[in-house]
Amino acid sequence: MIRRLRRPLALALGLALLPVAGAHAEDLLQTYELARAGDPQLAQAESGRLITKEGAVQARAALLPQLNASGTFRRSESTGPGRQQVTTVDPVTGEPSFEFITGDSDSTSNSRNYGVNLDQVLFDMGAFSRLRSERTLSRAADFTLESAGDSLITRTSKAYFDVLVAVETLAAAQAQETALKKQFDFASKRLEVGLAPITDVHEARAQYDSARANTIVVRNALEDAYQALAEITGTPVDNLKALPDDFEPQLPAEGGAEDWVATAISNNPALQAKELQVQASDYDVDTARAGHLPTLYFGGSYGKNATWGESTFSSSNPPFTSSFPTGNESRGPSFGVTLSVPIFSGGLTQSRVRQAVAQRDVQQEQLEQQKRALVRNTRNAYQTLVAGISEVEARRAALVSAQSAYEASQVGLEVGTRTVIDVLINQQNLFDAQRQYALAKYNFLQNRLLLEQAAGTLDVSDVQDVNRLLTADANAELSPQG
Repeated sequence: MIRRLRRPLALALGLALLPVAGAHAEDLLQTYELARAGDPQLAQAESGRLITKEGAVQARAALLPQLNASGTFRRSESTGPGRQQVTTVDPVTGEPSFEFITGDSDSTSNSRNYGVNLDQVLFDMGAFSRLRSERTLSRAADFTLESAGDSLITRTSKAYFDVLVAVETLAAAQAQETALKKQFDFASKRLEVGLAPITDVHEARAQYDSARANTIVVRNALEDAYQALAEITGTPVDNLKALPDDFEPQLPAEGGAEDWVATAISNNPALQAKELQVQASDYDVDTARAGHLPTLYFGGSYGKNATWGESTFSSSNPPFTSSFPTGNESRGPSFGVTLSVPIFSGGLTQSRVRQAVAQRDVQQEQLEQQKRALVRNTRNAYQTLVAGISEVEARRAALVSAQSAYEASQVGLEVGTRTVIDVLINQQNLFDAQRQYALAKYNFLQNRLLLEQAAGTLDVSDVQDVNRLLTADANAELSPQG
């Protein structure tokens, strides 16, 4: 098994210590730095991680004491007709007498209430399971972000290598166009002196016109490749570094295909994130089943209540006025526990359990599918990398052969042993060989990074290793036009 110590913090510090790239990157490492700072997909992954982390914070907060303070003040006034019993004493007999008189009644009332309330979960299995689920998802989010960082490396390298392939393809297309122009001129001169048929001129002209059109198409492809790279980095890049002519592909020193597969199953961050998501779905099932269990909460409060006011009654016949104050005040604590026992919820709880179980099953099947795909992709990436060494060597040999065949056909045309058609065919073969060789070189480097990504061992050191191989200057004339 291939093992590499994964240190996200060390990776971040390593990036911080790298030279700051300017607006125009010169190599793969500087381009990656720009992408790290400006890629929207990575920024989305970082924000998504923060969103998930807050879910765990909120689930924990639901289990902590909830303390609230409240206060109210009210004032009310009322006016209207009223009746009041009046007691009078006979001055002669001294006997009291009672009568009701009508008049106007006015009253005012004020109230003030304030207090604090404390609530605390004592037992709520659903809340406990929800916290475990959110904490597990929070750990999964760390691996998801790590996977997004790995993806950024391979997306950046793919876009970078696409530019280099397009640069070499355009260079070959321009060379082909120049050679076919000379071939057309040569055929035209031979026609003038009667040494070549008109068909040779037409054939050479057709191939030359086709090459001109192909150069335009290839140049547009190069411009699009530059734009695709700028889409990731957020800024235009040029002056790229390319592979030298003496590039020799080599396999990673560690292990064979099965070793890489074993490492991928253990270390791949996307797979680790999915495993944690499955674990979180198990907790979600526990949360749903907790709907059948009782809950126990503690509640306590301390408050003060006060009311005060005045009530007035007045009558003009007979003249009479009375007024008296009103009010009371109370304060003190109260506390207790609340036990809630679910009895019947119309089948809602059992439905939620079935739903959670089905969602867990979906997560488990997705995990199995992802694991199988990872095994296949890792094994294929290793085999492709092994085959890539032979392909690069074969493409290089094919390029040398195509160059020799083209040069020999040119000599043969001059001495009359080959035709213009032979030269044109060999010229097209040379162009195809140049393009296929460029693809083979950079596909090998990309597959090397993809293998590290699948195994979960990809980091900035791999970018540095590949970057050290890029020692040649790409053709500056082929950089995007500002």
